[in-house]
Amino acid sequence: MNGIVLIIDDEKKISGLLSRIIELEGFKTLQAHTGKDGLKLLRNNDVSLIISDVKLPDVNGVSLVKDIKALKPFVEVINLTAYGTISDGVLAIKNGAFDYLVKGDDNDKIIPLLYKAMEKANLQQRVFELEDKISRKHNFETIIGSSKALKDAISLAKKVSQTDTTVLLLGETGTGKEVFAQAIHYESPRALKPFVALNCSGFSPELLESELFGYKAGAFTGANKDKKGLLEEANGGTLFLDEIGEMNLDLQAKLLRVLENQSFIKVGDTLTNQVNVRILAATNKDLKSDAEAGRFRADLYYRLSVFSIILPPLRERKNDIPALTQHYLAEFSKKINGSDLTISDQLLTILTAHGWKGNIRELKNVIERLVILSDGKTLDATALPPEFFDASSVPQNDYNLQQVEKYHIQKVLLHTKGNKAETSRLLGIGLTTLYRKIEEYQIKEQ
Repeated sequence: MNGIVLIIDDEKKISGLLSRIIELEGFKTLQAHTGKDGLKLLRNNDVSLIISDVKLPDVNGVSLVKDIKALKPFVEVINLTAYGTISDGVLAIKNGAFDYLVKGDDNDKIIPLLYKAMEKANLQQRVFELEDKISRKHNFETIIGSSKALKDAISLAKKVSQTDTTVLLLGETGTGKEVFAQAIHYESPRALKPFVALNCSGFSPELLESELFGYKAGAFTGANKDKKGLLEEANGGTLFLDEIGEMNLDLQAKLLRVLENQSFIKVGDTLTNQVNVRILAATNKDLKSDAEAGRFRADLYYRLSVFSIILPPLRERKNDIPALTQHYLAEFSKKINGSDLTISDQLLTILTAHGWKGNIRELKNVIERLVILSDGKTLDATALPPEFFDASSVPQNDYNLQQVEKYHIQKVLLHTKGNKAETSRLLGIGLTTLYRKIEEYQIKEQ
């Protein structure tokens, strides 16, 4: 067990004696004789536990607990006093103190109490560090890209993250909707509370209801005991409902009740439960059209779309592809290959020009495949999946026939490692025609 114990007491003999006793237990101690000096030492040192006298020259030690907790919430405080009162003891605990002891009664209690307080402080420190790590992993700064469309989406998400407003994230599959949802949560006032995600397309209607709302024992066959739903699991935090467009109409009505008054009824129960949950939802469907056609509740659509954010497909932010490629290359090189890999300029050109129907998720999967199958230090196109060379993989927004033809020839050349005979065979054109087109389109050879 590690950590520093800070002793705040204006009586130097007492603080010195207490310091020696604690150091005999293997802990390092610091001493301060005023509340002001104590807070200064707290700011500049890795303190886990504070033992503070109640009567200090410049501040009441019970009130000081509030300042300590505001500065470092995970630090535990034990108040010591020569004249204990019940009201001071109650206030100390209310302010966040671990315990309140009367001097003279503390000889047998202080060391066992110190160990308990230190254990709690160390646990809280680990939790704080873990939460901080998760928060840094999921904030907006980790979203890669500098295209205007992406920056506009991030700007909107940042503004709404500080509110409790329901957000609807719209975009094709693989555009990063859950990444945005996590960033909104971890940069919101709810960041230290749970973030719970549920994919609505992964369950039957009955299972989805029990997952979302929970159930009472005996609600159905196999329900042997009460089970919390994800709404309760997310209480105080955020519930992210992915593929919300797949939820059936009956369940949509029950979700609408949650959005309206933060209440729900478990499966097999009659009692109403209250929660405090922020709802974020996402879909790759056109919910407005579905609502107009009666396939989605219009009232729920309007509640969900109070604040909508459209995430751009990768083909509309091609300038971001090189940065995303390098990010995933570094990630998978370290995880799979154990060494730094590079990517050829020609392959990067092909990846940048690709249509990416699966968006960022597809790009990530392709880079992982390339790293797994790589034989050297530089990735080339030979390990690209076969479907990558289908005509359907031509960029969807490029209708210029010459550009489409150039793009496809370039990809097949990479696939065959520059073997022109094999390239002409795969393309179904003569070798002479291939040479002419390479010269005409100024295609760089590998």
